[in-house]
Amino acid sequence: MHGLRNHFLLAMPQLLDENFAGTLTYVCDDDAKGVLGVIVNRPLKLSLGGLLEQLDLEVETLRDAERPVMFGGPVHTDRGFILHQGSADDWDSSLQVSEEVALTTSMDMLRAIAAGRGPERFMVLLGCAGWQVGQLTDELKANAWLTVEAQDSVLFETPIESRREAAAGLLGVDLRLLSVAAGHG
Repeated sequence: MHGLRNHFLLAMPQLLDENFAGTLTYVCDDDAKGVLGVIVNRPLKLSLGGLLEQLDLEVETLRDAERPVMFGGPVHTDRGFILHQGSADDWDSSLQVSEEVALTTSMDMLRAIAAGRGPERFMVLLGCAGWQVGQLTDELKANAWLTVEAQDSVLFETPIESRREAAAGLLGVDLRLLSVAAGHG
């Protein structure tokens, strides 16, 4: 199965894996090598200002120093990812996910953010989520995830704690009404 790039994965109630239970994941890449995504609704106890300080980046003009850094997933937890609006062409090590959204893993983006020249809309994440070829397909067949085409407003305008519900709303689904049991008639 290919074609989930720029889609949300909403963890179903029966998905009990502690890394993914209750999460909303944004799929950044889906190709013959597998699927790459980032969890967009799990803040860490680390602020953007704190991260930049840990990296010894001189902060010139930082908007939202208290903005939380997000847990992007259990893979590469020592690496930073920046999900942002704009073009991947403007940054090193960037992937254009959709017309409006890119994923960048390079320090030039963090330096620009610290200097107040970064993108207007962004989130910083530590780690990512990855699935080998066929793995996510199997999880979808097991009803572990709901999928829906992503909307930038859910990523960048919706409060963190409301993102999963907002994504479910794109499908017309109320997550409070979902059951862990599946029925077959």
